[in-house]
Amino acid sequence: MPSTRRPLRKLGFLTIGLFDPADPGRGHESTLEIIELGERLGFDSAWVRHRHLQYGISSPVAVLAAASQRTRRIELGTAVTPLGWENPLRLAEDLATVDVLSGGRLNPGVSVGPPLHYDQVRDALYPDTADVEDFSYERVRRLLDLVRGEPATDFSGVEGIEVFSDVVQPHSPGLGRRLWYGGGSLGSARWAGEHGMNLLTSSVVKAEDPGAPLDFAEIQLSHIRAFRAHHPDGEAARVSQGLVVVPTDSATPEQRAKYEAYAAGRLPRTTSPQGPARLLFAPDLVGTSAELAERLHAHAAFREVDEVAFALPFTFEHEDYVQILTDMATRLGPALGWRPGG
Repeated sequence: MPSTRRPLRKLGFLTIGLFDPADPGRGHESTLEIIELGERLGFDSAWVRHRHLQYGISSPVAVLAAASQRTRRIELGTAVTPLGWENPLRLAEDLATVDVLSGGRLNPGVSVGPPLHYDQVRDALYPDTADVEDFSYERVRRLLDLVRGEPATDFSGVEGIEVFSDVVQPHSPGLGRRLWYGGGSLGSARWAGEHGMNLLTSSVVKAEDPGAPLDFAEIQLSHIRAFRAHHPDGEAARVSQGLVVVPTDSATPEQRAKYEAYAAGRLPRTTSPQGPARLLFAPDLVGTSAELAERLHAHAAFREVDEVAFALPFTFEHEDYVQILTDMATRLGPALGWRPGG
């Protein structure tokens, strides 16, 4: 089945939100300012990523709650929340609350698996239940059910002067359709499709077949097609791609040199699968918007998505992100067929 290019309908970006541990407020404020800038530039979505026990956003839901009060239109997402760190019932309450505060703009992305460095954090995270915690897809299913309004308890009604509900409150009816799974394997793509989720793809996939060619775009394409083949919405099922893309149109010579050095330093990891999980990384894309558009239009997986959340490099300065986002919205997006409000 040949890939047929879809016009880019939704333009988004992803930030990790790094901060200086000596001044964490400034870093969080920078993230909020970047999201506000994204709205002014016409971006359709802004996404933040979890970083537990690091100098990045540890509580995206709290950050997005703040962002919801400083924006009016842009959609707000997590890419992604690792559910191994979360209680699905409590998370469902937090997500529904922020969705209500935002006027229905929240797009929670989640993933499964044990927390990173689990042996080192298990005693702090699950001191009494570490050996029996279930980090499988069942954790996502619990969240889905709770967000979609399935009962959390068999008790409801009035007790004294208090009124109790058997479903998560507040209930935000549309939120269940805006849950995303961050998947990098064929199995996760199928599971997300079977359970009616949306699919977040990124710059990392699993090279699961040792005998297959190491072609990132073709592997990612197989995930997208498997997802849609198993989704009730078929070809209309939502997929967003999250490659690292850095336009340089208005960058200074110093910025271009920095961006190119960043991409070059990360290039060796793209040449072969990494680690026991055989993770294959996509090269970072750096260049003018015309050059980037040409490379993206040649990307087999990009041709079958109409939504993107381009990832911002982790370690750049606030001014760099302003330049990158401005070029994305004013030059790269239009070169890909996107229009604000399209």
